[in-house]
This record gives sequence, C-alpha cells and structure tokens, in this order.
Amino acid sequence: MYNIAMYFVQLGIAIAAIFDHKVRLLWRGQRAAFKTLKKKVDPNAKYVWVHAASLGEFEQGRPIIERIRLQHPEYKILLTFFSPSGYQVRKNYEGADIITYLPIDTVTNARRFLRTIRPVMAFFIKYEFWYNYLHILKHRGVPTYSVSSIFRPDQIFFRWYGRAYSRVLKCFTKFFVQNEESRQLLAKIGITETEIVGDTRFDRVMTIKSLAKQLPIVEAFTTPHQLPRGGEPASPRGGLEGVFVAGSSWPPDEEIFIRYFNEHREWKLIIAPHVIGEDHLQQIISRLSPSGATEGGRRIVRFTQTTREEAAQADTLIIDCFGLLSSIYNYGDVAYIGGGFGVGIHNTLEAAVWDMPVIFGPNNKKFQEAQGLKACGGGFEIKDYDEFAALMQRFASDESFLKQSGSQAGHFVKDQAGATDKVLASVKL
Repeated sequence: MYNIAMYFVQLGIAIAAIFDHKVRLLWRGQRAAFKTLKKKVDPNAKYVWVHAASLGEFEQGRPIIERIRLQHPEYKILLTFFSPSGYQVRKNYEGADIITYLPIDTVTNARRFLRTIRPVMAFFIKYEFWYNYLHILKHRGVPTYSVSSIFRPDQIFFRWYGRAYSRVLKCFTKFFVQNEESRQLLAKIGITETEIVGDTRFDRVMTIKSLAKQLPIVEAFTTPHQLPRGGEPASPRGGLEGVFVAGSSWPPDEEIFIRYFNEHREWKLIIAPHVIGEDHLQQIISRLSPSGATEGGRRIVRFTQTTREEAAQADTLIIDCFGLLSSIYNYGDVAYIGGGFGVGIHNTLEAAVWDMPVIFGPNNKKFQEAQGLKACGGGFEIKDYDEFAALMQRFASDESFLKQSGSQAGHFVKDQAGATDKVLASVKL
C-alpha cells in the first residue's frame, strides 16, 4: 500500500510541477539527483549520509555535520533535502561534499540511491521516516540514527491504524530524542534504543551567536540607545524605552505590533519580515506611515537603501534582505517571533540566546522550545492586541522585569546546549 502511494505521490508532483514553481523545483531536483550522484560520488570514499526535510531540520543536523567534518576528515558528507526551501538556500553549503534532493521513496529509487552511495552511516533529522530507504539501510546493516526526534501521542505510529507503519521505526539503530514523553511513547511500541539528549538546535544557536556579524547600519540605528551585547550604552536612554526586533513576521503579526508602535514612538522598531517581497514591504511601510514615511508616521529606513547617518535619525528600520536576522537580535531588548497566528512560530532560540525575552502568537504548542521558554519566564504568548500592549507596557515600565525575563531566556538556551556531544559520544565513528 505504501509503495503504491509513493508512485501516486511521484505522479502528483509531476502534475503539480506544471502549475507551481516550488513544486517544479522539487520535481526537477529529484530527477537530477542521480545525475548529480553519478558525477560527484567518489567510489573509494566513505560517506556519512545526513538527511533533512527542509531548512529547519538542516539547522538541527548542521552541528552533527560540522563536528564530524572537523573530528573525522576520513569521512565525506552527503547532505540531502526533500523540500526546495532547504535545498535552494543551502545548495552551496561548504560543510558537505555532495548536496542533492532525495528522490521520492520508491523501492527502485531507494535501491539505486543506496547502491550508488553505499553510506557507512546515516542520520535522519527529526521527522523523516522514509519506509523503503530505512528498510534497505537496515537490511544492509548500515547504522542509522534519528537525531533531535520528538514524538506526540497523536502521531500515526501510536494510533491503532498506524501500527503496521510504525514498524519503520524499528529500522533505526538508535533514537536521540528531545524529551521523556518521546522516550515513553517509543517504549510502548517496543522501541528501547533511545536516549534523551535534547535538541541540537541549541548547539547551533550558540555557534551562530559566536559568529554574529557587526552591522554598522543597525548599530547606528540603535545608538545612543545601546551597543551590541557586552558593550555599554553610549549615553542614557534619552527617553527611549528600548529596541524591539520583529523577526520572521507575517501580516497578522504586523497588524498587532505595528498598531502598538504607531502609538508608542519611544520604541525603536526593527522589522525583518519572513517574506521579503516589494509588495509586502510596501504594505508594512503603509501601515507604519499612513501619510508617508516622514509625515504622520514613523521615520522609516530600509537596510539596503540607507546610510549610517540616515539610520541614526530613524525610528524604524526595515530589513529588506536575508541572512542578517540572527545577528540583528544582538541589538534588541525585546523580540517578537512571527508565525504564531499562522502555521506555527519561527525560530525563537536565535533571539533568546541574546538574553532577551521573546513574544509569539498562540500557535506554539508543538514547539517544545517555546514551551520551555514560557515555563522559565523568558517567553510570552499573546493572543491579541490587548495582550501584546499590556505586556509591552510592563516591559517599558518595569526594567527589572525586562532584564529578568531576558536573563531567563538566555539561561534556558545555555542550559539546554550539549546535545551534539551526547549524540556523537554514543555513535561509533
């Protein structure tokens, strides 16, 4: 039944590719995968295969890749993606020797793929459970690990109708799970090769923090309020309440926080939207400044179109390019993480690691790191404008609360780091 479904999935991708650009990238990438492997695979090399569905899973797998690369140069790294949103962003990643899409999980594709690569070890990140690939890996005796995996009772493996499919989990050599609930759920279906190590994303954000960029435009924008973490304010607040960073925001998020900051000009506002398209950017500008950028609204500059002098005079900075957000959090006092009024929140840890409180919308229940931040007092869920406004007023009026919340967020990230060490201590390389 599964294999029949996979052939229909393959057909569906081919048809959808006619109409959808993203699906077309997937279809073309999967078709080109074997050509890429034929061209690049060294038949004498020993490959460690790391598979990530998309960009978020790649960030969880990246600490594993880079540690193996550093400590075990005798291995080559094969990195595969399923989603174009991961492959397109990281197709030139220098930490892997070969990067390609993973062909759809048919028996023919899985056999051909593994016969070409002959991996000595495989890591599947978080949620990837491809039936044919995993069964062939097990049949060939290839050690196969699930890293940063997390399970919930409502998943198919733990339903009466999903017990047959749950056998795929027995193909893994070991599960490195994020929490106790996941370990217990696996134990109920007879899987005991598990270890609670946490989430490798905590290690990744610690690394990202250590590699943060100096951004003169952002520094000019935030001065005299503050310098990057570790520096001292250049002068007293001078009437400013602080710097608010909205990361990966969507229109429902922007509707809430822009309304607040149009009424509270004492906050400096940095917006890094999730979708950086001209239509969306103009929508943000029109909300911030109904009568124009300098008349009746906030003083707005765009990162790629401003100077340090202009940024210093502005009170709103729009980030209209990619790749800077993790460093921009360094300059903030409070962060808002977008997506919580849609499919789910984006990365809260990149902000929290800088000792700053994080705010997000209600769709956060499946994100363990958000639950941890809420529990420790470093993360705050808001459901509407009134809750957001009340929280911001408290941050503005109670500096000790602001500092304590940020400190709790930072400690939470630091305390959870170390999963990569635990995984590699248990893996025989």
